Amino acid sequence: MICEVSNTAKLPTTHGEFVVQVFKQKNKEHLVIKTAKLPKVPNIRIHSECLTGDAISSIKCDCQAQLNFALDYINTHGGAVIYLRQEGRGIGLFNKVQAYALQDGGLDTVQANHQLGFEDDMRDYSIVDFILDYYDIKQINLLTNNPRKISAVKVDIALTVPIQMTPTAQNRDYLNVKKTKLGHIL
Repeated sequence: MICEVSNTAKLPTTHGEFVVQVFKQKNKEHLVIKTAKLPKVPNIRIHSECLTGDAISSIKCDCQAQLNFALDYINTHGGAVIYLRQEGRGIGLFNKVQAYALQDGGLDTVQANHQLGFEDDMRDYSIVDFILDYYDIKQINLLTNNPRKISAVKVDIALTVPIQMTPTAQNRDYLNVKKTKLGHIL
């Protein structure tokens, strides 16, 4: 895998003091937000970009809540968030909004993706192995509810830490679909 790696830089946040580094892969730039010192078995969150949730605070999903939980958790326990630039389960922002419009018409998130000609989940996690290898990480605690992430990671997973959020009226159906159709641990 051809990947360009940036220098590291300090990143003070409301969640704590972190260090950031970018892994540039073709036309995508993935971000690693990590504690200055990684424990022997770091806590890792693989988080796919969700502009509407992460940056605009949409409550249609639970993405921002999961990201905030992960940043607080790794600040306390040591580790990293691997922030992957693969919006909308890998279909891109334009198609994600197209899917949102179909959801407004009554389809669920999986049905909307299918209607647009996509699979349930188009994300690619291969860069994660490159990143973990770059930091010489052989074993992790993985912060996730997603079984696809668990099976995608090639390093040893010592512990899976589920991220349990309280559903809201706006995301209850979405979370139910993640559980029943995508196998998420909720």
